[in-house]
Amino acid sequence: MSISHAPPHPSDAAGTAKLPASPALQRLVPASSRRTRLPRWLRRTTGPVALLILWQVLSATGVLAPDVLASPGRIAQVAGDLTADGSLPSAMGISLQRVAGGLILGTVVGTGLALISGLFRIGEDVVDAPVQMLRTVPFVGLIPLFIIWFGIGETPKIAIITLGVTFPLYLNVYAGIRGVDSQLIEAGESLGLTRWGLVRHVVLPGALPGALTGLRYSLGIAWLALVFAEQVNADSGIGFLMVQARDFLRTDVIVVCLIVYAFLGLLADFIVRSLERLLLRWRPTFTGR
Repeated sequence: MSISHAPPHPSDAAGTAKLPASPALQRLVPASSRRTRLPRWLRRTTGPVALLILWQVLSATGVLAPDVLASPGRIAQVAGDLTADGSLPSAMGISLQRVAGGLILGTVVGTGLALISGLFRIGEDVVDAPVQMLRTVPFVGLIPLFIIWFGIGETPKIAIITLGVTFPLYLNVYAGIRGVDSQLIEAGESLGLTRWGLVRHVVLPGALPGALTGLRYSLGIAWLALVFAEQVNADSGIGFLMVQARDFLRTDVIVVCLIVYAFLGLLADFIVRSLERLLLRWRPTFTGR
């Protein structure tokens, strides 16, 4: 009986086995990053710059009459004049003081009520219903009543801003507290945390994203309330400049004041967003593609 052997492979004869060449590895690139990327600041300024160019073109061609809406060049000139004589910086300082005062008071009141209502059932039974009733009342309609109560000084202006800030902050903080996962509460209790420990280490950090969202929304309401407050029995501030400009049909001054309102609101929102990134670094979120 003979046993036949297969002929040796040429590579075996040489004493070394040649493995097939592996394909070259290629890096996978997400489809969203294959596009040509522009700097983000350039993309964010594209819309406003395009709107400004369109505005200038419509003004230069006569589509927008000067008595209807002044051109960007005229508005820039008026803004420079108001800055040079000191009226615009003074009005901005006074308006910022009013917003800051109303924002601080509204934050304290809204957050305090939300903590009482969100942390305690009896607090919810006592506090939530009156707050919801007052929330449905337009705060602008309370201006005449505030003037009767507090006079025509700074108090009614700060009070109307406080009222506008309180309710959005209350709703968001309350929703943030009640939106904390119950499993986190159970885990904290199993670790032996006291009631105050649960509030400090579990409930408040969980409610912080909602609170910061409410703060951003409250800032927008604060500037809106300031516009109304400064146009009623005011003798200073950006709203007072707008009232004077309205009496003299100065659309350029009105637009300058509106732009100042917009930039101050944008600056305040930028500060809160920076605070969000600082305080919520522990929370991974989707940032867009």
